[in-house]
Amino acid sequence: MNETIPPRDAKARPSTLDDVARRAGVSLGTASKALNGRDRVSDATRARVEDAARALAYVGNPLARGLSQGLSGTVGLLTSDLEGRFSLPILMGAEDRFGAGRVSVFLCDARGDAIREQHYISALLARRVDAIMVVGSKTDHRAPIGRDLPVPVIYVYTPSQDPRDLSLTPDNVAGGRMAIEHLLASGRRHIAHLTGPRHERAAADRTRGIAQVLAESGTQLMFETAYGEWTERWGRSSCAMMLEQGTKVDAILCDSDQIARGALDALRERGIRVPDDVAVVGFDNWDIIVEGTHPPLTSIDMNLGLLGRHAAERLFHAIGGAPLASGIELSDCRLVVRGSTALTI
Repeated sequence: MNETIPPRDAKARPSTLDDVARRAGVSLGTASKALNGRDRVSDATRARVEDAARALAYVGNPLARGLSQGLSGTVGLLTSDLEGRFSLPILMGAEDRFGAGRVSVFLCDARGDAIREQHYISALLARRVDAIMVVGSKTDHRAPIGRDLPVPVIYVYTPSQDPRDLSLTPDNVAGGRMAIEHLLASGRRHIAHLTGPRHERAAADRTRGIAQVLAESGTQLMFETAYGEWTERWGRSSCAMMLEQGTKVDAILCDSDQIARGALDALRERGIRVPDDVAVVGFDNWDIIVEGTHPPLTSIDMNLGLLGRHAAERLFHAIGGAPLASGIELSDCRLVVRGSTALTI
């Protein structure tokens, strides 16, 4: 006679495969085979196990099912940014998510070399990794690592040129909007924009978001650089050039935290108070910069750790057999307000 198991209370512990097996009156192995679509299980037994799983609201672990089918429990992370500015936060986020499923990550640094990259792809496939995550250091599109690979592939931060691939990347247009909206909401109207390299997509997208808000509000920039670099030197020199021209501003929006730190230096050298006289906003929320400036720097955070977790979640389910989506998915940025824009914090 089968043991009766009452319906699971929503507040109780999650049902296990053992619970399903006991309710269906079968062995643990038979329950696993039935739910994983294995042969050598009769239709009647399979139906009984599936009914028990539904009654208990049992949710199987897709990765565990994959491992039972002979997968390796490893994922390859292929990057060209082992300096770590972008890849390491993404890796840490991915490992946080993969860790719950006991997945190991092989980290390979291609150093921007196409031949080295292909070597690593071959090595990862030879190790029978279950999926590959490709992480870049720019948001400009890149060539895909190959078509019809035997494992799921996802592109993170740097999107693939192929619309059939799934790419997760920050929404820099929305980030630019967020930054300028914060300055306008703070009452700043005489705003300068120190840009990053205009040929890079991140800088172009941030500029586009800024321009959208300015057009909507009827506000014009007092100063905008025609080109730029992702460096403190550029931030210092472009800010100094603006001040030497006599341009009066009450806010400076910078395309990166490095540019912002250089601008802060130029303002301080001229006795201009931040944020009393001029507010400053950066982009990236790079902790080694934003926490070391005086005052601490308000910045747009691209949520790279969350981006890594989202990518790992997608691969987690793809490893278990779920289809991987296609196209580019944009992830939200967030504003982190600190002393460079807040008169009182």
